[in-house]
Amino acid sequence: MVRIDWLYSRRLHLALVALCLGVWAGCAGNPGGNAAGPASAAQVENPKNIIILFADGVASTQWEYGRYSSMVLRQQGFVTTDIVFKQGTLGLASTYPHGAFVTDSAAAGSAMSTGVKVVNGSISMSPDGKRLTTAMEVAKATGKRIGLVTTATVYDATPAAFSVHAKARSESQNIVDEYLTLEPDVLLGGGAEYFLPASVKGGKRKDGKDVIAAFRAKGWQVARTPSELAAATAPRLLGLFSNDDLDFEIDRDASKEPTTADMATAALKALAQSNSKGFVLLVENENTDTAGHTNDAAALMRALWAFDDAVKVALDFQRSHPDTLILITGDHETGGFSPTYAAKDLSSFASSNRFTVGDEHIRMLGRITMSLNMVKETLGSKPSGAALDQLLSKHYPGFTLDTDLRELILKNGALERNATYVPQNTLARMVSRQAGFYWGTAGHTPEPVVIGALGPGAQLFSGYQDNTDFGRNLHRLILGR
Repeated sequence: MVRIDWLYSRRLHLALVALCLGVWAGCAGNPGGNAAGPASAAQVENPKNIIILFADGVASTQWEYGRYSSMVLRQQGFVTTDIVFKQGTLGLASTYPHGAFVTDSAAAGSAMSTGVKVVNGSISMSPDGKRLTTAMEVAKATGKRIGLVTTATVYDATPAAFSVHAKARSESQNIVDEYLTLEPDVLLGGGAEYFLPASVKGGKRKDGKDVIAAFRAKGWQVARTPSELAAATAPRLLGLFSNDDLDFEIDRDASKEPTTADMATAALKALAQSNSKGFVLLVENENTDTAGHTNDAAALMRALWAFDDAVKVALDFQRSHPDTLILITGDHETGGFSPTYAAKDLSSFASSNRFTVGDEHIRMLGRITMSLNMVKETLGSKPSGAALDQLLSKHYPGFTLDTDLRELILKNGALERNATYVPQNTLARMVSRQAGFYWGTAGHTPEPVVIGALGPGAQLFSGYQDNTDFGRNLHRLILGR
């Protein structure tokens, strides 16, 4: 086990004692949770390894979209639904945070990591300001190896909430400093900017520290490109492949950024070394959430496929390590995603003027070659009509931009108060009108998330639970109780 300071060890020790003695009796300020979970201790087989595959912003409609679109366009199955959901245990979880109905990723991730509700924006800190014991801290204290993988910045809400603490999710530099103290064995994703001093190109740290160098000095192998990641052999690995978030799969430059599956493969390769007590690995695809915010059905589709490819990696590992539990879930739903039937135009409300999303509309999405975020970046803050037309003609073949939407885009207007990703949400409405993929919002919704579990301990995640139950059951399995 990696050495940690005495006070940190003492804090974890006390927290673990509390977990062992009382957490299953319930948590104060946490209404709606099942304190003991759906299975007794005698019924539960504890896994050695736990792989948590996390599709941010994804609920049941997105999962079915991933499955169906993969069948139509890739002519292949979708292992998330076809294997893990079908052959394993299936459950649902509510997502509300402390003091609100709709959650953000920080509060949702914190509840799923610690087993306690927190306020929106908080990273594993209780409403009264106390540091809550995270899943990765429990794993570390019990001698397990730990890993964090994401397509976002590594200090983004989900990986941070599963491992460290911050009063606000925006405290990027402090979160990176907490990683250096916690010392996760594997840390892969974007976000090099807060590992590097402001004096270095792309760096944003105000204290002059080079945290990449600090990790390297402690024995971590560092990868900055996909080829370096593939060649990595060390049991401890830091990989930073962008100054900020990694690109959508639809935009990704394969020479610069790895896939979610590439990072999952490298993480498992590293964690499987010196693995006598097992490991806990979080693999997050954040692009599914970002696509929901921008209402980008084409980018969402490919992000779901990229996530499913990472699930294949986890299943391959489980086949040779049957003492591994695979958990698949999201933290909340993003976008109010609603593929539907709709009027072709407003000239008539008769059924003859209606179309229903079909395979041909999914094929229309398959021909799109640029994310809506990249469209915004390419157009700039003052888009011209000519540039917009040229971009859509090249990357959105078969789509026509209606006059009302075109005017909104050129004057940087918003469709509605809950559609403030401009111009992405407006361009998404073009796709909605012609392909039937509508969205209710650019924000989060309270739709329950799906939990799929396959492997020892999976039965704990069955049925309708609260997201804090996920956290408490996760702690229970890590502790072997």
